[in-house]
Amino acid sequence: MKSGSFYKIGDNDQRPWGTWHVLDIGDRHVVKRIVVNPGERLSLQYHNHRSERWTAVSGRGIAEIDGTEHVLQLGHTVDIPLKATHRASCTSNTPLVFIEIQYGGLLDENDIVRISDDYNRV
Repeated sequence: MKSGSFYKIGDNDQRPWGTWHVLDIGDRHVVKRIVVNPGERLSLQYHNHRSERWTAVSGRGIAEIDGTEHVLQLGHTVDIPLKATHRASCTSNTPLVFIEIQYGGLLDENDIVRISDDYNRV
């Protein structure tokens, strides 16, 4: 298996729930800024090749990790182990913004296994 990151600094994408933007890349990490719009949520998913750490920087939301809900608001951090099911949702009237640090040997947008999704992307 090839290791490394398939991201480039500045990569970004518009999703049905909001946006992501790559801020930094290292040997075994990628840093993204994630914006989740009010009332929206990411798919329930897991990753085979990476773990993640989310740190909230504005707004308010919920991080669901292996069925347990954690509050996400300014300064709160959650760790998402390899293969743990997870999703983030925005529960405030302003977007939830968090910094995502991905760690692993293979960092690629294709390492998303969706279990359920509000936007029919499973």
